[in-house]
Amino acid sequence: MALTAFGQDGAAVVGGERLGSPDVQVAPLSGAPALPAELSGRSWLVADAGTGEVLAARNAHLPMPPASTLKMLFADTVMTRFDRSLEHKVTPAELADLGAGSSLVGVKENLPYRVEDLWRGVFLSSGNDAVHVLAHMNGGIQQTVADMQARARALQAKDTKVASPDGYDMDGQVSSAYDLTLFARAGLRNADFRSYCATRTASFPGGLDKLTGQRTSFDIANTDRLLGKYPGLIGVKNGYTTNAGATFTGAAERGGRTLLVTVMHPEAQGKVYDEAASLLDWGFAAAGKVQPVGQLVQDTAAPAATAPGGSSAAPEAAAASQLPPWSRPPVVSGDGPGLAPAVWTAAVLGTVLAVWATARAAARHRAVPSRTRPARATAQAQAPAGPAYRGRPASVGPATTGPAYRGSATAVGGATGVGGRGHRRLTRRARALLRRARTTRAARTARSR
Repeated sequence: MALTAFGQDGAAVVGGERLGSPDVQVAPLSGAPALPAELSGRSWLVADAGTGEVLAARNAHLPMPPASTLKMLFADTVMTRFDRSLEHKVTPAELADLGAGSSLVGVKENLPYRVEDLWRGVFLSSGNDAVHVLAHMNGGIQQTVADMQARARALQAKDTKVASPDGYDMDGQVSSAYDLTLFARAGLRNADFRSYCATRTASFPGGLDKLTGQRTSFDIANTDRLLGKYPGLIGVKNGYTTNAGATFTGAAERGGRTLLVTVMHPEAQGKVYDEAASLLDWGFAAAGKVQPVGQLVQDTAAPAATAPGGSSAAPEAAAASQLPPWSRPPVVSGDGPGLAPAVWTAAVLGTVLAVWATARAAARHRAVPSRTRPARATAQAQAPAGPAYRGRPASVGPATTGPAYRGSATAVGGATGVGGRGHRRLTRRARALLRRARTTRAARTARSR
């Protein structure tokens, strides 16, 4: 198959003219580190996920078979359409027509699976069987292929031609290092996508035990060899087929900066990880020392409406979902509005509880009869509740290991050790802090509108 440019021309290369060159593209400034010496990948790219700046690339738009890295586009297209807790009973037809030699997670026909288990099968085991089940839930293989192609167009991934949802080698199916990087960046905006691709091991539902009739399970592990080994690695997806060779797209975070890297078809399968890691190392070291040679373009799709099988989201949630994950608040799922208010409230309550616990510990210490404490502890009981009661054994002395510091209700006289005016002061302070938190949240909400 001739690997000529697909949908590109020299006058309008997506992301910048330099990215259309087959040569290595890098623009070092003073003090910039040299690129890794041994990079055998036929196509590669390293970019800043936050700014979208392409830091260096080679043959970024060369169309090549993508292997299972195409599953990133599949996930970005389909994942938001089904609630992760939804159960689906697999039919024999959904497991038919899997390509010979396909990687499988072990989905069984005529048994129910939760959507979240199927996605773990996609990301950890690169299971084509899990992909086919989800594709059939989405309306079938051809419908999903069409949806993926439409999603690629919205992402301006013009080098990509989709023929199968799982990346299995098929005539005419190609993508590029540039497009795969776009897919990773778009997918990582979804917290579920981010969670699945970062999962190292999981338990997957098995068949029925013939003796007990109970559902079995087995462990699966992520085939991404950098996950858990490269510092700060988030994911994203690896792949290998006969035609594609080894492919890998990864994302790593360090010092508040997230980089994306894609390597396609190095001279040896195992080198895809070594070369990706060396490019990430270079990219982190080159921060502020290189000029960009191109740009990751933006998603042109409008924010999605309510997803089939999903739940409605408030306008604020829809807006938050468009932000990149490295600059938005934590979310429960890809459709969540973010937990910033809850985190703030938890912090306030945590502070109140910490103050209350400190005062209670001091009261307990004062309540213990003097005969149960050494003379030094008795003397310190007269001092104000301060640093001496904040877990510093040197200042408290041997008495820190005695019964008076183990929270004994008998020694303290039950729950009344804190009581009185001190308790009421803490209660008033807690209420004031909560009122302040609510006022702050209301002000932030008003500003965001």
